[in-house]
Amino acid sequence: MGRTKRELAGVRLLGGAKAADYADKGAAALETFVNKHQGRDYWVTFTCPEFTSLCPVTGQPDFATITIQYIPGKKMVESKSLKIYLFGFRNRGDFHEDCVNVILNDLCRVTDPKYIEVLGRFTPRGGISIDPFVNYGRPGTAYSELASERFRAYCGRRV
Repeated sequence: MGRTKRELAGVRLLGGAKAADYADKGAAALETFVNKHQGRDYWVTFTCPEFTSLCPVTGQPDFATITIQYIPGKKMVESKSLKIYLFGFRNRGDFHEDCVNVILNDLCRVTDPKYIEVLGRFTPRGGISIDPFVNYGRPGTAYSELASERFRAYCGRRV
């Protein structure tokens, strides 16, 4: 069961376009395609062990593993565009907490997921590691309850 050209109309990066042309476009680099299994809940996990951002004060690089997990709605994010989007943080200055919130906000805007969470596991600097976690569940649905449950569980682990 392959994808039709119509279903892939918005996917430009996969198999052709130069990644460098999209590296500094922010959320505009994110491409989506139609979820063929909208009637079923399923979990999608992306792990980016080579995430880099810049400290907005010192300009020094910060390294992290970013984990994104979501239950898609009508649209799904295309993985190469996600990689290019995430690598774009190498050129911007954001605190760790900002990075995960920006990632979540941008992915919510382009995919409208049922549920999504973003975890950043940043390597220690100055003897302290920072591991921000943010999530979202579609309001007024069971996914909102899932977001509350997972947030409480995450917070309980960290104490």
